[in-house]
Amino acid sequence: LRYFNVYGAREFYKNKTASMVLQFGLQILSGKNPRLFEGSDKIKRDFVYIKDIVQANLLTLNAASGVYNAATGIARSFQEIVDILQRELGSNLPCEYIPNPYARSYQFHTQADIEPTKKALGYEPKFSLEEGIKDYAAEIKRIYEEEINA
Repeated sequence: LRYFNVYGAREFYKNKTASMVLQFGLQILSGKNPRLFEGSDKIKRDFVYIKDIVQANLLTLNAASGVYNAATGIARSFQEIVDILQRELGSNLPCEYIPNPYARSYQFHTQADIEPTKKALGYEPKFSLEEGIKDYAAEIKRIYEEEINA
């Protein structure tokens, strides 16, 4: 399986390499303005919730050998992540937009083709970005309360 931008439970140990969903969520809960690169409404990735990744892994147990994209097939922006998190976490902090220091080498768009994965494995992502973040919000709060502020 070729994983795209996975987010969800049990990623806190990854520290600075944890998903931007978790990093933005922790920024918001700590009362800090979410920091985004300028133009973040146009910087898009294929974000996939861990529960869909688990499903994809289980489906490969009896599948023919091959390379399969584990993703949603839908690119969403970093701005959308922050907007959804603010709704789910009950916040309305203004975003702080900073220049992208990696602009020349930055990947501005990733989106998986999951049709082969759907056909070969019967894979169908169950969580939109909104649904995944809603499901993950309680865990983000727990991490903030028990791991950050313990």
